[in-house]
Amino acid sequence: MEGLVLLNALATRLLFVLHSLVGVWRVTEVKKEPWYWLLALLNLLLFLEMALTLKYKSGRGYKWFSPAIFVYLISIVPSLWLLEMHHGTQYCNSQSEGMSQNTSSKEDFNQTLMSAEQTNGADDLIETAKVFVNNLSTVCEKVWTLGLHQTFLLMLIIGRWLLPIGGGITRDQLSQLLLMFVGTAADILEFTSETLEEENVRKSPALVYAILIIWTWSMLQFPLDLAVQHVVCPLSMTTRGFPRQFFCQYSADLWNIGISVFIQDGPFLVVRLLLMTYFKVVNQMLVFFAAKNFLVVVLQLYRLMVLALDVRTSLRSKPAGPKGGHRCPGEPAETGVSPGDGRGGSKEGLAIPLQASLVTSEDFPPTS
Repeated sequence: MEGLVLLNALATRLLFVLHSLVGVWRVTEVKKEPWYWLLALLNLLLFLEMALTLKYKSGRGYKWFSPAIFVYLISIVPSLWLLEMHHGTQYCNSQSEGMSQNTSSKEDFNQTLMSAEQTNGADDLIETAKVFVNNLSTVCEKVWTLGLHQTFLLMLIIGRWLLPIGGGITRDQLSQLLLMFVGTAADILEFTSETLEEENVRKSPALVYAILIIWTWSMLQFPLDLAVQHVVCPLSMTTRGFPRQFFCQYSADLWNIGISVFIQDGPFLVVRLLLMTYFKVVNQMLVFFAAKNFLVVVLQLYRLMVLALDVRTSLRSKPAGPKGGHRCPGEPAETGVSPGDGRGGSKEGLAIPLQASLVTSEDFPPTS
């Protein structure tokens, strides 16, 4: 089992590094400057995280946070930023021209493969790899950037699945988290592809920066496991008032609501409303997803109110303590001393001793 844990930990981080290097390679191809390869040094953080995890956690994850996912975000997000900011300098050709280029590229690639099969030499294999890379370079930037966005989100889901889980999360909670990630990734991909493809948006660099900042902010929910981890609330916490019991009893639900309102649907709604009102960018899909974000925010706030009322009702329905005057049937009345104490108490407690003291001499025969 430990060998499988080590294999998953190494394989997942290797996939992260490879995908990050593909993003850096694409940036150097677009910018035509080799010093952008320095972005690959960010992967050293991933190797450092892997070494620390293997040393202190034996390859397993942490309770509330996934450092591997966070470091992967640090290594790939700058490349996607540079590609998005460079989006306006390269456009895709027409469909027919693209098809002709693809056909010629396939023919060149097939000819290279045939020559490689005939010679079976190392030089021909290297030449085949070069042709394959050149064919990838001919793909327009828009397709490359969208493909990196898509594979990036898929890598987050698959990587979180493959990473060894720690002691703070169960497999059932991990399955819930992965299902949440699938829906979240679809919303994020739709947000970036819908907003950044508008020509009016591309004409405003400040708006592009704002959208990318919101996109980066929304990605911070992937390293967190708080939305599925329930905290066991101790019995003593229920006697400390409404706030403590509320945050203890519904901690996972509150994190889920907070992530939706402040990290994803809330910021997405603000950006879409800004596009429609200030920049006059209105289309059918933009209106639909703005309405969807609005409904999600309203429903999350409604759920927050329902949870608060539930805790308030449970606190009010609790029976009062001894000072409230309520007692169970057959329970002795509360007095300053115990009923058996002759120094005080109620009249009912003194009835038996008084009757026992009223014994006359007639009850006993005379002694001789």
